[in-house]
This record gives sequence, C-alpha cells and structure tokens, in this order.
Amino acid sequence: MNLLITICARGGSKGIPQKNIKLLNGIPLIFYSLNTAIKFSTLSDFNVDIVLSTDSKQILNLVKQKYNQIDIDYIRPEYLATDTVGKIDVIKDVYSYSEEKNNLRYDYILDLDVTSPLRTILDLENALRIIETKKEAYNIFSVSPSSRNPYFNMVEENREGYFEVCKKGDFFTRQSTPKVFDMNASFYIYRRNFFEEKITKSTTVRSLIYEVPHLCFDLDEEIDFEFMSYLLENDKLEFEL
Repeated sequence: MNLLITICARGGSKGIPQKNIKLLNGIPLIFYSLNTAIKFSTLSDFNVDIVLSTDSKQILNLVKQKYNQIDIDYIRPEYLATDTVGKIDVIKDVYSYSEEKNNLRYDYILDLDVTSPLRTILDLENALRIIETKKEAYNIFSVSPSSRNPYFNMVEENREGYFEVCKKGDFFTRQSTPKVFDMNASFYIYRRNFFEEKITKSTTVRSLIYEVPHLCFDLDEEIDFEFMSYLLENDKLEFEL
C-alpha cells in the first residue's frame, strides 16, 4: 500500500506573518509537521513518500538545509498560491505531480497541516485504521469536541433580519443536543478516489472523523501562537509530539 504525505506551506500569511517558519519553542513551526511525517514513515507498514508544497524560496531553503527525506523538487504554481485557492486544489496538484514523478499510485494521501501541529503518531495510525475498515469512506479528518452547539447556543440571522438558533430542534439543554465537533485542521486522510471523483470539499456525504483525545487547535491569530508557545515552553502538554 502506498501513502503520500503532503506538507503544504504557502509563503504569505496575514494573521501571523511568516507563520509557517515562525519559531515555536525555538523550532520553526513547519519542522513539527516534517518531524511527524518522517517519524510516521519509519514506523508505518505503508510505502510512504513525503512531499513539500510551497511557493516560498525561504521555506524551501530552510527545509532543504535540515531534511533529505523530503521531496522538495515540486514548486507550487502561482495560481495555487493565492488567498482564494482552496486546500483541495493545492493537494490535488502536488499529489498528481508525485504520482507521475514516482511512477506509482497512492492509495491514501495524508495532509499534515503546518498550523495545527498538536498530533501524535498514534493519532495518525488510529485514523488510518478507521478509514481502512470503512471501505466506502472518501476521507477522514481530525476534530475536537466543540464548546458551542448550533442546536442550542449558536445563532444566525434569518430572512426577516432576526436571529435564531442555527439548527432547529426541540432541545432545552445542550446535553440533549446531537454531539458536534470543531474541525481542528491537524490532519486529513483522503482515499485516491476522492480526487478521482473530483470532489471539491473536505466534508462529504461519506466523510469520517477522528476525535483527537487530547488538546489540539490550529494557529489563526497571534494569541493562538502565544498560547501554544506557553504550553510547549512550560511542558504543559499531556502527550509527546
């Protein structure tokens, strides 16, 4: 079985400037995902290839100096390096490149998001085990329990300009509502038919979730970075990256 790990790191970032290479506990952020990818590849029963997708020479040179296990020959085209391009198109392009270059077909594509590094090898192994047993599933992605619930304490504007709960239902306590999750963006695993059938969104009618059993969140704003830095610098995580 063949598995491709994609590490996608665009050069530009508005929320946190130079986010992908910003130091987190003294280590460039992207190195956390690269280290996880390499460790997973050495332990997995899959035939694993790892490829970097970036438009940034600075990111490319930084990775090149430290890692020789990563395919850094791919350069992300300019049309896939804008704020308006979805992640699926980016992954699809680098996956097509890797299949042609390596002359093989990948059964699974595992995308490790650079901005959500709080994941373990066991998380990846367990998620792969789940999707392998669900043969009709297109993909699986990581989630965390949500602190808000669209059936109970999330509202949206209706057509008359008033506000009401996002999803309808006769619920009077949050505990009685259907369980919902936050997509924490840490990792996505796709079967190859996800791309063969030209699916454009990561959430499909045949998607699975992996509920991460520990703290996991992505870095959108500076405060997120400061919080994660504090956790790592003070050894506050209850698991090992």
